[in-house]
Amino acid sequence: MGRVTVRDKVWRIKGAESGERLDSLVVEEPLEVRLGGRALAVTMRTPGHDFELATGFLVSEGVVTEAEQVHSIRYCAGATDDGSNTYNVLDVVLAPGVTVPELSLERNFYTTSSCGVCGKASLEAVRTIARFPVDGDPVRFSTSVLAALPDRLREAQRVFERTGGLHAAALVTPEGELLAVREDVGRHNAVDKLVGWATRERGLPLSGTGLLVSGRASFELAQKALMAGIPLLAAVSAPSSLAVELAADSGLSLVGFLRGESMNVYAGRERVFVG
Repeated sequence: MGRVTVRDKVWRIKGAESGERLDSLVVEEPLEVRLGGRALAVTMRTPGHDFELATGFLVSEGVVTEAEQVHSIRYCAGATDDGSNTYNVLDVVLAPGVTVPELSLERNFYTTSSCGVCGKASLEAVRTIARFPVDGDPVRFSTSVLAALPDRLREAQRVFERTGGLHAAALVTPEGELLAVREDVGRHNAVDKLVGWATRERGLPLSGTGLLVSGRASFELAQKALMAGIPLLAAVSAPSSLAVELAADSGLSLVGFLRGESMNVYAGRERVFVG
């Protein structure tokens, strides 16, 4: 398994004082995900929880909906001259009977914000492949619980405290419990790791829960919440216009600018109450 952080020398300047010191940096390395030996996707990620990342990605793409549909995941030999394992290539084998999609490195995934498809095509794609409707989920979150979540998430970010360079995602309950937290240099990877964990440990759909993210709420994060059956997405920063449109269209509750006691509810306000 690769390292999560590394130490490097920096020239630290603070006012009139300066000097060399060691600083902790978050590791960023490529991960290639293969499906049945064929290349599926490459993502830049922080090493750790890679099997969960691959599982969550497959859930987000509508390839699988339960852990039993994944037969095995293993690391492959790396692309080094001596053939050693870099732990940066995963091969996923689906269970017998699970349909394998058409694979290509040039394939445009709808989870990628730069995929080049128009908004309406993206929305229609999610409608087509989403298998867990959230519009009827009766769960409700109080504003006091939502307001306390960002601080709880920060306290749980162990690597962020050392590097300041990671996004985080948490699966939360209406009582404010953090069921699991995952960190990564990419916000979408953090969510995939979280969904992968939940798929393997709890099963889908993730009804009655919320997804908290440390940054902004993009279309791809709203999609990932919907694909896992999560009825509420809360973000510390702003949502995108397409994320709001997707949330309103699908019945997903979307909360943004969650800072202190203030927040904006962009969609699904019936799940948020003052209290």
